[in-house]
Amino acid sequence: MSQDLIDRLVSDLRPTRRGALQWLLVGAIAAGMIVAAAIMVPWIGLRADILTAPGTAMFWIKLGYTSVLGLLGLAAAMALSRPDRRKWPALWAVGGVFVLTLAGGLWQWGNAPEAVRPVLVLGGTALVCPFLIVAFSAPVLAIMLASMRRLAPANATLAGLAAGLASGGAGASVYALHCGESGMLFLALWYSVGIGLVALCGAVLGRTLLRW
Repeated sequence: MSQDLIDRLVSDLRPTRRGALQWLLVGAIAAGMIVAAAIMVPWIGLRADILTAPGTAMFWIKLGYTSVLGLLGLAAAMALSRPDRRKWPALWAVGGVFVLTLAGGLWQWGNAPEAVRPVLVLGGTALVCPFLIVAFSAPVLAIMLASMRRLAPANATLAGLAAGLASGGAGASVYALHCGESGMLFLALWYSVGIGLVALCGAVLGRTLLRW
């Protein structure tokens, strides 16, 4: 009897396409970034020098920092969405990326004229930057968590944290196309606060939404 029941339960099962999990989460990030960009452009617009900004190093440093954090979060989310993974040690790489950026910011600050140093730390948008990153990351996080509900993470809180990190990096990358700040210390401090807030929101929401 029990074997017959098992046979009936598995009779309609089909093998999952290889890479389905990865493509699901990559698609979630891409869709969220499109929504974030669609909100940002009419709301606050692209930076005024968007055509010439790619010729500056800081433009790519900013996008590089946010993209690396987002990709680390995405890789963690892919690993932690499986029922056999409760930890992902490479999350510690996030700390390394932050420390390197902070060190670069301190070097830039230390070599700048004293009159310029406050601008490298606070810029003109320190009070709004983290909250705008949270705002533009929100649609990414919503789509990420909705997608991950179809999966089976063993550690819902940590999986939510990874989703938040991926979403924060993606949202910050979109925001970077508006932000004209040029200080690496500004990047290490205020961008990190915004991305960290999104990661924290992901952990809190994931604890409930990703439980199974």
